Amino acid sequence: MEHDAWFFIGVFVFIFLIWIATGGPTHPLAFTGPSLALPGELGGGTYLSLPKAPFGIGNSNVSLPGSSSGGGTLGGSGVSIPSLGGIALGPSSLYSGIVSLSYYVSGAGSSDPENEYVQLSVSPNAGVPVDITGWTIESEATGAAAVIPQGTEVPTSGIVNPVQDIVLAPGETAILVSGQSPIGGSFRENKCIGYFSNFQTFSPPLPQNCPAPSDELASLYGTGYIRDAACIDYVNSLSRCQVALTPPPGASSACQTFLIQYLNYNGCVSAHRSDADFLGTTWRIYLGRTTAMWRATHELVRLVDKNGNTVDAFSY
Repeated sequence: MEHDAWFFIGVFVFIFLIWIATGGPTHPLAFTGPSLALPGELGGGTYLSLPKAPFGIGNSNVSLPGSSSGGGTLGGSGVSIPSLGGIALGPSSLYSGIVSLSYYVSGAGSSDPENEYVQLSVSPNAGVPVDITGWTIESEATGAAAVIPQGTEVPTSGIVNPVQDIVLAPGETAILVSGQSPIGGSFRENKCIGYFSNFQTFSPPLPQNCPAPSDELASLYGTGYIRDAACIDYVNSLSRCQVALTPPPGASSACQTFLIQYLNYNGCVSAHRSDADFLGTTWRIYLGRTTAMWRATHELVRLVDKNGNTVDAFSY
């Protein structure tokens, strides 16, 4: 028994000596653990690490290839990309491969810049929100450029709305419209936003996913709504997001109060702002131009971050 005890003591001493010889407490594995790597400009968060971009940051000059299929794209290849027309696009952004353009401009060269737009999206796997206010979208063909402005997350009709930086969460998108906003500023879509289509024209059209008028009547009219047959018939004739401008003749005071208070944008927001599905995943961003930004053909679109580094680009 005594010999066995000395044998085990000898084994532990031997293992200890090997540990000391290979670095002991200074061995790198002793320090392995999560690290916090979240640039302030990403909009904050409590994530352990930023997704690694598939290229070296700040050390690669990338340029855009042409494409016989009508569109060249940038980002994520990890190799030098041939230039297009001799135009070098500069260093890749930290966000290349995380934030991308849709690779086409809808309504390019339109006589009305409010019909001209390009879409931007954040990868669902980004892991962090991205603050895009202050980034620049530009034409490498003509030199035209516009800075992404601030916006209002939940606009209210009839007042001057406060603005803040536009921050996109993973999986969210933004539609960058060249022209001016029909409601005076950039905004996030929500379940009531379709009501704005009653009085202004939007390109692309706003989603018409407002709560059904009949559902609103049942939940917001008040007690005894089932007795108001005329109101029920009138409300059932309305489509989603349709403002009731003229109450039916002989409508009860309760019906008129309901129509005026709830079947419009502000009333819808007041009733549903706390709903879990109230906010949409798309921003409408207006660049404020009075003329078209993109050429109909032979164009090179580039998105750059606040440091002037290329996030994404495409040609057509």
